[in-house]
Amino acid sequence: MIILGVALAATAFAYFKSPDLAWRGVRSGSKLFVDILPALLAGFLLGGMVQVLLPHEWIARWAGEDSGFTGLLLATGLGAITPGGPFLQFPLVASLWKSGAGVGPVTAYLISWTLLGINKMLIWEIPMLGWRYTLAKSLACIAAPLVLGYAAAWFYRQLGPYFQP
Repeated sequence: MIILGVALAATAFAYFKSPDLAWRGVRSGSKLFVDILPALLAGFLLGGMVQVLLPHEWIARWAGEDSGFTGLLLATGLGAITPGGPFLQFPLVASLWKSGAGVGPVTAYLISWTLLGINKMLIWEIPMLGWRYTLAKSLACIAAPLVLGYAAAWFYRQLGPYFQP
């Protein structure tokens, strides 16, 4: 709602500055929406398929709260090799969460995707920053998904009594 309010305020400001400016902004935003729509649809479709194709027991076993270090390691590996941007990742992770994935593995997956994403390394980091930087950054970050996944799970348990429905 806040973002919608800011968008409406920006549109009103643009309109008062020049009605043509506001319409150019609306057209530009509409074009962006149409460009992003296929990625959004793919992400939500994949998320839905994960919920109906992967048994909840399997997700709980391999990535649930009780999956331990194995769940963190599996999520870290999958996060590093899964391509795609946030339009794919967040619907996918939300579906895994709703299907029984635990806080630790979900956190490890997202941190790994962000810091260690191989797709991002190959397309952006290595060509622009070089092998030396990419390797140094990756080595520095390799433990982060595991440590932060464990820490997030611990904090989530501690916060439980304060956020009961």
